[in-house]
This record gives sequence, structure tokens and C-alpha cells, in this order.
Amino acid sequence: MTLAGTLEAAEAAAPVESLDVVARMLKEHLGAASVSFLITDFTGSSVVRLGAAGSIETDEPARRIKLRGTLYDDVIRSQQPRVEAGNGDEDGEQLVRVVAPVTNRGDAIGLLELFLPAAPDAEVMQEIGETAHALAYIVIANRSFTDLYQWGRRTTPLSLAAEIQHRLLPASLACEAAQFAVAGALEPADHVGGDTFDYVIDRDTVQLSVTDAMGHDVDAAMLATLVVGALRRARREGASLEEQARQADRAIRDHGRTGYVTGQLLRISLLDGTTEFINAGHPWPLRMRDGEVREIVPLVDLPFGFGHHASHDYAYRLQTLDLRPGDRLVMLTDGMLERNARTLDLADLIIRTRELHPREAARTLIGTIIDAGDGHLDDDATVMCLDWHGVANSQRDAATGADLTDASQPSRT
Repeated sequence: MTLAGTLEAAEAAAPVESLDVVARMLKEHLGAASVSFLITDFTGSSVVRLGAAGSIETDEPARRIKLRGTLYDDVIRSQQPRVEAGNGDEDGEQLVRVVAPVTNRGDAIGLLELFLPAAPDAEVMQEIGETAHALAYIVIANRSFTDLYQWGRRTTPLSLAAEIQHRLLPASLACEAAQFAVAGALEPADHVGGDTFDYVIDRDTVQLSVTDAMGHDVDAAMLATLVVGALRRARREGASLEEQARQADRAIRDHGRTGYVTGQLLRISLLDGTTEFINAGHPWPLRMRDGEVREIVPLVDLPFGFGHHASHDYAYRLQTLDLRPGDRLVMLTDGMLERNARTLDLADLIIRTRELHPREAARTLIGTIIDAGDGHLDDDATVMCLDWHGVANSQRDAATGADLTDASQPSRT
């Protein structure tokens, strides 16, 4: 199975069948009893079995599978394949189970699971890893043509407001580059509160934003749509951070009725590491450096759209932020600070998750807030986690995410 052959076979199939085709190819090539692809849901707390070839009885439900405490969870967190013996087929033959991560640039898309008649050698494991990597690209290429992958990511039905909210998020919730790794996680409240996060990587910069629209449900989702649309429009025109903020403010003033949106905009130069940000009435970011977490106290400007009847544009102040290689920056919304979470030591939790990839750290932070509220949130909880490696790093290993510039600095998985 060559990469070119795998991709060609997937493209020849209908978008909804591309995973099945690859699963069948791998099943025949390796003589597997079963091969299947499992996609992670929006929260990263469960997976859903989508593409499959053959079937095998397992101890897990055939469809939605909770991750906590499972082999799947271990593979996603470690981003390393795992081999496990024990399951038997219908004839009682003992089979070997292999689970490999399907990940692209730090975005944990899902898992590849196989049941083999014998323990795989190094060559077979390499083939499985390469196929899993190819599957990530196949999913990315095909998910714009079908709702199958969106269906798989919904472990519970979404309200209209939540559907709008999720479509405002970036297509990939995490991204790795040589200079940084970034990931976001969002858990909607019982009544959606209008949180969003976004990021984009340009040739010379990486830009991030976190916003929180006032109110709940569809009204909040519509405000969020306005502010995200305005920010992306300005950003894609090459506007400065101040101009992006001005256009977001104007959009809410002109079309948001009496609503407003808090937000934080961040832009980091990939040339010299210079970091600029704007705070529009938003909770302050946290920075972990050398094992210590401190709150960054910014100049706080008005939320976007606040003072709806003002006759002139508000002037947002551009600030600098001290960001050094090895720092972890955490941006959040006030749902992370709600009353049920006040007993939690957020700084201590950031320290305790410092060895985790930003993807897993963000999910752990969100999960802790959910647990504190007994599974219910009064307001959306959102976290963006950025690890800054520095501009001296220019190349990364696509298979491991490790920095190739300095082999003495291993990357978190």
C-alpha cells in the first residue's frame, strides 16, 4: 500500500465511502479480521466508529464510545500506537488489536483500529502508521463534501444556537508548527452563551482570538457570528490588530442591536517573536513560565459594541506581551471562572497539565470545569492554549511533532 495508491483509491470513491475503501485495502493487505476508523467528537470525550471493513465483537459499543480510561484515550493522549492481545473472532482465534492515532498537525481527528491474526512487526507497524497519517488527509479532503464527519462529531444533538456556534470555530481545533502549538476547546452551556475562538497562520504571523457574546441561545450566537465575521474579514484584508478591533466594534454597533461582545485579539510575529494584543473587556490571560503561572494584567478597553449609540469609533489600544520560548499562554472566557469553578485553583491546574500537549491541556481544563458543575454549565467555557517554542525553530517532524532545529528540545505529544 503506497501513499499515492491509498489517496487515489480514496479519491475514486464517493466522499462517504472513502474511509471504507481504505479500510478494505488495509484489511486485505494485512489479512486483518477487522479495520475501522473512529472519529473524535467535538469535546474530545468520545469517539464514533465510521469507516469499517469486516466486523469483530469487542467489549465496546459499536457506535459511541466514551474515551476516559480506555486504550483509545491512551493513544489520543500519547499520540503513539498501541498493541494489545486478547480479543477472539467468531472461531475463537486470538487476535491482536492495534490502535493508531489519525492526526494532522496536532489535530487529533480520530483513530485507526485493526484486529490482526498475529503481532505486527516493525514493518507492519510502519505501514499502519503511514496509513493512519494518510487517513487524516483523506478526512480533511472529504469532510467539506458530506455531513458524515459532522454527524460523527456530535455525541449529543445540538441546538440551533450550538450548531451556529460550532460552525464559527476553525476547522481544526489544534495546530502544530515549528514555532508554536495551539489548541482550543469549547463546551457550550445548557443555554449557549456565544463563546468562540479562532486562529490563523500567515507567512509571518500567527493570530488568535477569543470572544464572548452577551446573552444566551440564538441571540448570542448571532452576535458571535457578527463579531467573528467582522474579525475574519478585516484580518483577511491584512488589517492591523487595531483595525480588526475597530471593524468588530462597528459591526456590533451597526447590526447587533443593543448587544456587545468581549474579546481578546493576539498577533505573534514568526520573524522576531514580537507579540501584540488587544483586550476588549475580556478576562485576563494567564502565562506559565518556568513552572509559575501569573495573570497578565492588560489595559482593558470597552467590549465590541458597548456604548451602542456612540457617534464615533472607539480607539482600541495596542499592547505588547512578553512571550518567551518555553512559555504557555492560556486565554479563556468567563465561563471558566463561573461560581461552580471558584473552588478550583486554575493556576495549579495549568501547572499540573504543563507536560500535556495544548490539545490535551485545554480539554483537561474544560473537563474539570464540567465536573465542578456536575455536568452542567451556566455559561460557555472556552480555553485557548498556546505553547510558544520561539522563532529559532523553523522545522518540525511531521510524524512526531518534534522540533528538528534543536534535537535537545523534544516536543510534547
